[in-house]
Amino acid sequence: MALVLDRVGKTVGTQIHVADVSLSLERGSLNVLLGATLAGKTSLMRLMAGLDAPTQGRVIVDRKDVTGWPVQRRSVAMVYQQFINYPSFSVYENIASPLRVAGLPRSEIESHVQEAARLLKLEPYLDRKPLSLSGGQQQRTAIARALVKRADLVLLDEPLANLDYKLREELREELPRVFAASGAVFVYATTEPSEALLLGGNTATLFEGRVTQFGPTPQVYRRPQDLITARVFSDPPLNMLGARVAGGAVALDTGGEIRATGAFAQVPDGRYTVGFRAHHLGLERVSDDAVPIPAIVAVVEITGSESFIHLEAGRHRFVALVPGVKRLDPGASVTAYLDPRHLFLFDEAGRLASADAAHQAA
Repeated sequence: MALVLDRVGKTVGTQIHVADVSLSLERGSLNVLLGATLAGKTSLMRLMAGLDAPTQGRVIVDRKDVTGWPVQRRSVAMVYQQFINYPSFSVYENIASPLRVAGLPRSEIESHVQEAARLLKLEPYLDRKPLSLSGGQQQRTAIARALVKRADLVLLDEPLANLDYKLREELREELPRVFAASGAVFVYATTEPSEALLLGGNTATLFEGRVTQFGPTPQVYRRPQDLITARVFSDPPLNMLGARVAGGAVALDTGGEIRATGAFAQVPDGRYTVGFRAHHLGLERVSDDAVPIPAIVAVVEITGSESFIHLEAGRHRFVALVPGVKRLDPGASVTAYLDPRHLFLFDEAGRLASADAAHQAA
């Protein structure tokens, strides 16, 4: 099955929920919708499923216009962040329910249920009722039921948000393999850039109901075509500061200068925004042309294997991600180093100043 959204939009009163979205999702593909809360991810998925009708545009499945078709006429499975199970059914029967409706033989039902239960770590709970399970176990039951349905379109709306960290990491590794083998179109919504990177596939970045970019996940991450996309695909938030390009040099507002060589040599003179991610700002000089930025420590967050150093440099606020445990007192003076090989340059309209420049900002 191939799913095509042709300039789809959804307006409720004066509020725009989805704006002029065009996407083509191929059979067997994993497609991530990445954006903040209220960016339009759930609204877009409801249009894909047929739960809502678009106020403009078309939804096309295998070259057939299904825009007005209700969800009952479509081969769709959907899992929400808040799990939905049949409370009077056992876990086994919850998972098996779409297969029984489809009239599959008992042996096939048994095989599919056991396979899904093994993947979702539900084997010890198959005889229990959902209300006797933890929230994470109930969510895993809902995911298992969606997987066994063998739908042509599977929509997962932040399905791992309620699971514990270890299981979430395991499923992030397992699910892409399951998706690829199913032949269905999978659409996975998340607010977390790290989750999009772990899942791979394709990513559509959303902001205020609009898709700002769509393509292979590593490409969208490494080559955001505009400032909005770069900010959506950055966690911690993208570090930004102003700069002026003139006479073959990029002068940063914090002080310091970068030679406008390579891709930047073709950038016209003028004002720009420099964007760089937290792991490209460090407290140690990693290259001879690294630009020093004098700063004051605001706060340090230690995660165990890494430390987030929040810095103030005049009116600018930055976050540096450094390996290991780094203990610094608030108010301490430090020098942060920006490697010019790892930055984006956006013009005053927010567009990437050079497509070649993005290639360097991996």
